[in-house]
Amino acid sequence: MSAPSQQPHRGSPAGQDAKDQQLARFRAAPEHDALTTDQGVRVDDTDNALHAGERGPTLLEDFHNREKITHFDHERIPERVVHARGAGAYGYFEPYLSLSEFTCADFLAEEGRRTPVFVRFSTVQGPRGSADTVRDVRGFATKFYTREGNYDLVGNNMPVFFIQDAIKFPDFVHAVKMEPQNEMPTGASAHDTFWDFCSLQPESTHMLMWLMSDRAIPRSFRMMQGFGVHTFRFVTADGRGTFVKFHWKPRLGVHSLVWDEAQIAAGRDPDFNRRDLWESIEAGSYPEWELGVQLVPEEDEFAFDFDLLDATKIIPEEQVPVRPVGRLVLNRNPQNFFAETEQVAFHTANVVPGIDFTNDPLLQGRNFSYLDTQLIRLGGPNFSQLPVNRPLADVHHNHRDGFGQQVIHPGTNYFPNSLGGGCPAHAGSGGGPGVFRHYAQRVDGEKIRVRSASFQDHYSQAALFWNSMSDWERRHIVEAFRFELGKVTSATVRERMTGNLAHVNAELAAAVAEGLGLPAPAPVEGVPSAASPALSQGNLTGEGIDTRKVAVLAADGTDAGPVAAVRDRLTGRGAIVEVLAPRDGTLHGAGEGLLDADRALPTMASVLYDAVLVPGSAEAVATLSADPAAVRFVEEAYRHGKPVAAIGEGTRLLTAARLPEEVVLGPSAPDHGVLIADGSASAEELADALADALARHRFPYRPGLLN
Repeated sequence: MSAPSQQPHRGSPAGQDAKDQQLARFRAAPEHDALTTDQGVRVDDTDNALHAGERGPTLLEDFHNREKITHFDHERIPERVVHARGAGAYGYFEPYLSLSEFTCADFLAEEGRRTPVFVRFSTVQGPRGSADTVRDVRGFATKFYTREGNYDLVGNNMPVFFIQDAIKFPDFVHAVKMEPQNEMPTGASAHDTFWDFCSLQPESTHMLMWLMSDRAIPRSFRMMQGFGVHTFRFVTADGRGTFVKFHWKPRLGVHSLVWDEAQIAAGRDPDFNRRDLWESIEAGSYPEWELGVQLVPEEDEFAFDFDLLDATKIIPEEQVPVRPVGRLVLNRNPQNFFAETEQVAFHTANVVPGIDFTNDPLLQGRNFSYLDTQLIRLGGPNFSQLPVNRPLADVHHNHRDGFGQQVIHPGTNYFPNSLGGGCPAHAGSGGGPGVFRHYAQRVDGEKIRVRSASFQDHYSQAALFWNSMSDWERRHIVEAFRFELGKVTSATVRERMTGNLAHVNAELAAAVAEGLGLPAPAPVEGVPSAASPALSQGNLTGEGIDTRKVAVLAADGTDAGPVAAVRDRLTGRGAIVEVLAPRDGTLHGAGEGLLDADRALPTMASVLYDAVLVPGSAEAVATLSADPAAVRFVEEAYRHGKPVAAIGEGTRLLTAARLPEEVVLGPSAPDHGVLIADGSASAEELADALADALARHRFPYRPGLLN
């Protein structure tokens, strides 16, 4: 193997933590080496196979050619059945405080101690070639390389799931994946088999409310929540248990795309979310989340009107507040997507002392399934020896051989033994620091295939979610149901699904039915009216405008002075400002000024930015107003509820984009996010107002806005 590269990662310091130091031993530096075969034999020519004469047949004895082709033939491993399309990054987790009162987990025991992590984000339904911005659940899986072994918190960006028992998982995945006769649709759930399954499986209703909300189309991985989904256990050194649910809260707030925007982004940049994560880390704008936990004492297991073991339920934060306990920072991109992001293997059963399972039937099945799927996907039982999966903790066991074995094992391979000195020996039957002991729990009962009666309420929390939404969030949910069910060809499935929605809310069911041309289902008595404000994205705006992207539309004649002033002000607050023009290169500004275009307008779109600014200049605005790409850019930004700003003559482009007169000619108003600066306002004042608008993310209550 070649000597490891000593080049630092862009956007982060080299040799940052113990995991990075471990990985350095496996990194190649081919720029320093001559080309060789897998056996280390130097190769004189890799452009021409060995032939019998210049035009003769290729010879079988050309071992380099055969090795090169054979390796290429096997470069692709089976993609994940679900969560195939993803992106990942390294970073660290550090606790705010010690949690030793509740758990003996070493990585949670000391304030400020940093534990290396690898995090992978993903979509669920589509294959690796699908787009990032489809309506789907997003995976949020975190591998902690702790001193006591690897701990995997394998979660999603939604706190519940479609099913209660893992035996239904093959049915659910078969239904949501592409239909078998034509393998369509790719990366989408808007088709018959998915909705047929869900309409017959009422326990999926709560998850459907999340999936039809804007949570299913996040603005970025950096702006979505993460959840452990299941109820786990913290366990102390003396064996005392506490139920725990895990929450990741993004520092930048919880923000989403709107549906039309998501569809356009899929065409403009199918790697929209992956690119955002990569570029943010490369630029040194490190994504950050806060880890929070909901803790429930063992004696309160049955204190709720739902079952803690039911993965289709949340614990409302009004009943059990989320305690902030630490932060997660991603500060290093992988150096090879396949070796790291594609080969990383997560497993819900990868736990460390101090964290244990509950009898959640979905979790119990996942604990079997994840290991089983890695065995076939990664070619055998030694996938944990791949660099990205290797624990920092020492590994000693009697496992031997198998595909991909990287260790030369001498001596005995069984226990007990005397010939090998009794090693590796038990860590101690009584446990002790760093030794995993399963939580002691009494288990008895008959062998039966029965779902607990406490799992039978399928609609109350779906209603809770609906009741907690703002009116614009509800409007988006209705539109999503109409779109998805509008793709379903079976009238029976449509009717059955709208009938299920009547158990959530009569107005929701009626609105969806109307969009499908169906009669409104009969109202259901006793639908809950409780709400949880913590569920609305309108209450999760986050901090500041870091990494928010502002497009400045410019052309020859644009005054460079105000553009520079706005850029300086916004970048000083963490935003990214880019000048877009009809062509690349340097623009001739007003007077003798020059202005460099960062990107050509035809290659970009408003869906790739969070706000747009049009500087004032009669010559430049005339050019832009005659450019369909510039007009469409402003029109889409307004339609998608994004902040729009104009200086002086720049309002002419807003008029060309058919923005309502009351927002173009009237005074700037904070409720519609259209900011107009005349001669009395400085560029800095406009920049400050635009920054405040960016912090609000989106303006759903502006004149003429349909979404």
